[in-house]
Amino acid sequence: MTERLQRARPGSEALQCLVDELAEELGRSVAIDDPLVRMICTSRHFGDEDPVRVRTLLQGRADREAIRYVLAQGVAQWSKPGFVDGRDDIGLLPRYVVPLRERGHLLGLMMIVAPQQVLTEQETKAVARAARAMTAQMYAEHLAADTEESDARDLLLELLGSSSAARDAARQRALDRGLLRDTPYTVVSVIQVSRSQEPPGQIEVALRGAVEGFLQTRSVHGIMAIEQDRAILLQVRDRPPGPDELGEQSRRVIDALGTFLDASAAPVVGIGGCQAGLADAWTSYEQALVAVRAARRLPALKGVGDWEELGEFAVLLQLPEHALNESLIPKPLRTLTEANGGPRLRDTLRCFLENAGSIPKTADALQLHRTSLYYRLRQIQEITGLDLDNGADRLVLHMGLRIEELLASRTEDIGV
Repeated sequence: MTERLQRARPGSEALQCLVDELAEELGRSVAIDDPLVRMICTSRHFGDEDPVRVRTLLQGRADREAIRYVLAQGVAQWSKPGFVDGRDDIGLLPRYVVPLRERGHLLGLMMIVAPQQVLTEQETKAVARAARAMTAQMYAEHLAADTEESDARDLLLELLGSSSAARDAARQRALDRGLLRDTPYTVVSVIQVSRSQEPPGQIEVALRGAVEGFLQTRSVHGIMAIEQDRAILLQVRDRPPGPDELGEQSRRVIDALGTFLDASAAPVVGIGGCQAGLADAWTSYEQALVAVRAARRLPALKGVGDWEELGEFAVLLQLPEHALNESLIPKPLRTLTEANGGPRLRDTLRCFLENAGSIPKTADALQLHRTSLYYRLRQIQEITGLDLDNGADRLVLHMGLRIEELLASRTEDIGV
């Protein structure tokens, strides 16, 4: 996703006219970007174009580095216009940036190329007049889009809710309105970010920007709901997802959020199981909630949890947060940990259990002679008092190791 950030929706004809009129009056290049610094509309050049502007026009999007640099200047929090310094290393000339706000909403950013970082009084007055007209136009468009998005969000939350009657009604409304098709394959993903230092509303805007590109593709149709620090994406598909298709999609979302938000956002994605039709979308959603907890707790997952691959973690992570604590660790495993040579024996035990009790596979994995392996297994049995030939005893130890793994990587509650 590094070079595949989605382009914002094109601006209206009325907004384009306002941009063109201001640009002609100033004799400068003018553009309107959305709050994520993605181009909405732009004027013609006036001989002041820089490499960033040229690449943006050719690619339909700004470079990731340029977006991140501009956002890092805090423009999303500005209450009045100001200059953003240029950067030669990325080919960016200075910009005069005007935040376009209405009733607390940051609707967009007017960007005017200003190589000398100077505008005359007459120019600033012209910019202010144009900004008022642009804000009014964008706010009207925002209200219309917000109503549509709110309707889709409410419908999706009902479709995924606990009431079967409400789910059935929401499913029928989605079909009647053409928002979704009842295809054979339905999957829900949950994208969660931590509370970060971003200004109010920026997280929601970033989530929308990262997810919206997956709502409509050749074989996928979807809707989304944004709720403060998380997004829910429901997709209906004509064919089953490929082996790593959903994982790659999730990594692209995380990469995009890394452009729009600071590192403290630490986004993760949980992928629910693929279900047979809209009626079972709620099942995929519940699974995605478990998978997102796994993605937050298990560093080995690198931010993406997939229900279908969680194994026994899928059971353990359905425990309430307060119940998932050290009291669940079996006493025999605690005894092994405290014994002389405990870490080495625990590693041997883990390898043995993960290889389904196979002596040859375990010995190969540990690069250990079988005689030495048998000796260690006897030590483990003597210390724990459990029989490694007994399935129930092996299950106790294996689940204990998994619980320890979850507790070792425990982080703040992410609210799901």
